[in-house]
Parts: sequence; C-alpha cells; structure tokens
Amino acid sequence: MAQPRSLIAPLSRFGASVVTGPKSDLPRFTSLSYQTIRCATNKSDTKKKKKGRSTFICHDLKRADQFSLVDAMHYIRAFEVGRNPSSSKYEMHVHLKTIKNGPVVRNRMRLPHPVKTDIRICVICPADSKAAIEARAAGATLVGEDEIFNQVKEGIVEFDRCICYIESLQKLNKAGLGRILGPKGLMPSTKTGTVVTQVGPAVRNMTGGSEYREKVGVIRMAIGQLGFTPEEMQNNIKAFMDTLKKDIGQLSDRVSKDIHEVVLSSTNGPGFTLSGEFRGPNSVSPKELSGPL
Repeated sequence: MAQPRSLIAPLSRFGASVVTGPKSDLPRFTSLSYQTIRCATNKSDTKKKKKGRSTFICHDLKRADQFSLVDAMHYIRAFEVGRNPSSSKYEMHVHLKTIKNGPVVRNRMRLPHPVKTDIRICVICPADSKAAIEARAAGATLVGEDEIFNQVKEGIVEFDRCICYIESLQKLNKAGLGRILGPKGLMPSTKTGTVVTQVGPAVRNMTGGSEYREKVGVIRMAIGQLGFTPEEMQNNIKAFMDTLKKDIGQLSDRVSKDIHEVVLSSTNGPGFTLSGEFRGPNSVSPKELSGPL
C-alpha cells in the first residue's frame, strides 16, 4: 500500500492544493441581494404644456399698408388683365376678433347690385301645387318632389340653390338626401331660411342673392363683378357690412365678435386691406375703373 506522503508529491506538481478551506453554510446557488436606489425628481424642472390659443390670431394693422377702395380696385384690375371677366369676381374677406369654438356668423342677403344672376334654383314642392306655379313664375329652374329626389340619389345635382316648401319638408327628410346635399351646402333647413311658406318671394329674393359664412374667423363673399364701377362696389360693400354688423349684434352678449380687418381681393388677384376711404389724394379717376379690362 502506498504511503500518503508519496501521493501528495505528484499532486503538487499540477498546482493542486491539498488544503481545503472551511465549508460554507450557504447554498451553492444562493442569489445575491441588491438594493434599489430611487432618486427623487424635481417637479419644478418638468416642462409645462403650453395651452393653445382660444382666439384666432389678429395681426397688427399699424404695420400693414391700407388702401382706398379706388386704389385697391385699380391694382386688382391690373392683376386680372387677360382673364375671362365673367369668371373673375371681386371678393371680400372680413377678419374677425373671435374665439375659436364660439358660434359662427352666416346669412344670405341680396346686394344692391347682384353679382351672380344666373343661379339655378330648385324648389321642392308638389309639382302640380300652387307653390309650384309660383316657383316657376318667379324663375325656379327645377320644381317637384320625387323626380328631384331620384336625380339627387343618382348623383345628378343640376342646381345652385335649393328651397323646400314647408309642407314637403317631412317627405324631404324621409328621402335621406342630407348626406348628398349637406356637404354641398344645398340641404334646406329652417336655420338657413330655405324652408319657406311663401315660395314665390323666396325664389325672387334668392335670385341674385349672396350667401356668406364665417370659417376660421374669416367671412368671405363675392362682392362684385370686375366691370362694376367704384360707386357700385361702394354700395355693395356698405350693404354687406351693415348686414354683417347686425348679424354680429344678434349674437349672445357672452360672445364677443368684432370686425378687425376688411380685405378686398379677386379670384386671381392678391388682397388689399381697405382703409375705409373711397378715394385717396393720388387715386385715378373712378371712371377709369369700370367696363372691360
């Protein structure tokens, strides 16, 4: 039998130690404990979310050039040279000081000098009724009920304005044309004054009438033909502004709307802020601003 001393010598050549340490009482696969360190954040350093504006932006008019009516018409006509006079119109843009989520201004009026007289008017009423006779005599181009409903459902909309006789309103609602006529602004309703009891006067009033509606704090409307004289334009602008001020005055006292800027432009021309003057000291003669371009 080999001696213990003789076995130790070979092991020492391979670096193996024969001295064993004390035995640990811990399990072999015990996980190490750790500590979570939490840092307190400074709430004052967090960025606060900016609140959006509750009103539309109105630029300072002191920095803007302002023009008399004659001067604005003079420049606009220069931009419209070579265009088809029948397809270009003078346009009004009225910027309002108003809140974003408030009620909007909308109305229809007849200008002293109508801009568009070839409007196709549709009247929804029984085809053989007294209202139909009045509508045709007043100049309506399309009169009836079921035949009009069928055309609209097929996508045929050959009219620019639509009036509904009050006795035909229930039948119109049952036809379900709101999804077609609504986006086009042609669906009759009591709010817009297109559901009437007197068809004849309504058609005559709508012929040559103009509609306007506030959108994003601005009211836009065609105000005249390029062949209008400055005097005719002045009459139309005055009538429009008077009606607009009445509409604003009829709103609730809790709603604040004020006219901030009045701009005259055209279909293809730029806009010119009006100063409220008819003619400046260096303006051209108003006689030069009427007739063909």
